[in-house]
Amino acid sequence: MHDIRAIRDNPDAFDAALARRGMSSVSSQILALDDARRAKIHAAETAKAQQNRASKEVGAAKGRGDEAEFERLRALVADKKAEIARLNDEAQAEDRALHQLLLSIPNLPHDDVPAGEDEDDNVELRRNGTPRRFNYTPKEHYDLPAVKNGMDFEAAAKLSGARFVVLSGAVARVHRALAQFMLDTHVEEHGLTETMTPVLVRDEAMIGTGQLPKFGEDSYQTTTGWWLIPTAEVTLTNLVADCIVEQSYLPRRYVADTQCFRSEAGSAGRDTAGMLRQHQFEKVEMVSVVHPDESEAEHQRMTRCAEAILEKLELPYRTMLLCAGDMGAGARRTHDLEVWLPGQDRYREISSVSTCGDYQARRMNARFRPEGGGKPEFLHTLNGSGLAVGRTLIAVLENGQEEDGSVTLPEVLHPYLGGRTRISAEGELVR
Repeated sequence: MHDIRAIRDNPDAFDAALARRGMSSVSSQILALDDARRAKIHAAETAKAQQNRASKEVGAAKGRGDEAEFERLRALVADKKAEIARLNDEAQAEDRALHQLLLSIPNLPHDDVPAGEDEDDNVELRRNGTPRRFNYTPKEHYDLPAVKNGMDFEAAAKLSGARFVVLSGAVARVHRALAQFMLDTHVEEHGLTETMTPVLVRDEAMIGTGQLPKFGEDSYQTTTGWWLIPTAEVTLTNLVADCIVEQSYLPRRYVADTQCFRSEAGSAGRDTAGMLRQHQFEKVEMVSVVHPDESEAEHQRMTRCAEAILEKLELPYRTMLLCAGDMGAGARRTHDLEVWLPGQDRYREISSVSTCGDYQARRMNARFRPEGGGKPEFLHTLNGSGLAVGRTLIAVLENGQEEDGSVTLPEVLHPYLGGRTRISAEGELVR
């Protein structure tokens, strides 16, 4: 959500920022609605003043026996009452139209976000780790002998259709271990508060974080009106919706492991093999709610939290700064972490960490009261994957694969697996 006052003050800058996202100018449409709304409000106030004056004069006319003036004034009061009601209705309609238009407009990119249209224009910030050299052609995760018995796409298709998977045995246990490891690390080392939230939410929650009204086709809605969350960003961020918190309450840092649901609209034909792109998946999500002065430092801190998970798992990755055209609608700046997948011989996204400024807070009406008093101000919100569990599983399996068909697992997971260190070629967890 955008501050209408900022658009009034500098419409050209607003349009220029949107142009970096590949959008056409929209400030003239916004200001036309705003002007019409304000004009109707002013006209209603003027009519109200006229009504009040006429109401005062009605009694005086009656008292002096001026029946003609009495009737004229009484009719004027009635006319002004109807005029005020009409103008207020029209102003409310203009206000709703303006609100809906503002809700549909993405966040403005930060000044340091590079120009560009798509992922080809993203900028690499750094790399960590060296991709392993194989003396054979590495396989993709779903072709590994150690995995085949524990990753069943046919059973999932029978249950639910395409882009679902049934995990079992060693593969399911490693998947669970990864989520547990991520949560423990974020809670014990990064100071996040573990949180359990619903996966069904109302319209207001989806609007608050920007999934609605424009991107409803990307999510699933039940017949009773609830939405299945596409990410725990929705629930964690909305914990402060319609709140005014004390500044001393900040920062708030949450982490949750949830099932997530996405329709993958517009991704037909992409990543159809394996479990890289699923309709239902598990993700450990981080959300921070901070004072505006702290949001820049918090973005760097959250990025390091996600990077630390990959480093502990000894997975090679690179950190990318997304260009304006490749960012999500709610972000001012986004860092993507891309993990190396030897089966694909390329880096693939495993986490997005974004700072949203006050964009979501305005949509949610989430504010804080400054220390020492003063008018409440809008909070800043940030979110990031820490990490996508299924994609991390893919990376662990592919990077740990051995020529005999087994998989060597990262040392940091061994305590979560009862000391077992590998998945054998037969699909069993072994020491």
